[in-house]
Amino acid sequence: MKYLAIIPARGGSKGIKNKNIIDIKGKPLLYYTITPALQLLKENIISKLILSTDSKEIAEIGAEFGVDVPFIRPADISGDKAKSFSYVMHALNYYEKQEIYFDAVIILQPTSPLCNYSDISGAINLFNETKNRKSLISCYNDETINELILYKKENNFAIPLHPNHNKGVRRQEHDNIFIRNGAIYIVSTEFIKQTNQLFDETPLMYEMPKSRSINLDCREDLKILKRSL
Repeated sequence: MKYLAIIPARGGSKGIKNKNIIDIKGKPLLYYTITPALQLLKENIISKLILSTDSKEIAEIGAEFGVDVPFIRPADISGDKAKSFSYVMHALNYYEKQEIYFDAVIILQPTSPLCNYSDISGAINLFNETKNRKSLISCYNDETINELILYKKENNFAIPLHPNHNKGVRRQEHDNIFIRNGAIYIVSTEFIKQTNQLFDETPLMYEMPKSRSINLDCREDLKILKRSL
């Protein structure tokens, strides 16, 4: 399989200013995703690794750590409302104009800095070994969250999402719930071109431990992250 790995890192961030390059124990956040990805590139597990960003500052920082930044992403596919598939298609089109083609794309989110080499290589191995797959997502098993404890709020009342929420069902009796953690996505080039979607109705699941599944989004996540590294 010929893989294009993309680290997406746009400049704008509302929850945490300059999130993708914020200092985490002396290194910009990007560093923690670039490092294992470069090792995969060195070992020829992935064919190409790029940073896709609309920010010249982020591009310069990424280049300093050794990742290729072949272009600055256009503003119209970099805002809050831009769909993720758009920067993937932009990258694929960039290389196809040079007659360079890939079988699949790997997206590695810098907001999941605890995702490591073994996670990424394990996800790739699963994708390689499974027939008739179109996409893969990384998830973690949450033993606390389940459909019995989920509610909507309406006029200060808790509206249950499951009819058995008050029937005394024990935790051990309900199915495991897996939560998409946003760290790793793999999608076949054919599928994303046909659908403009990053994953299909029944994607492959690569299970990561909850301890490495933090997705940096707010200041509270930042505090947890700094304690984890």
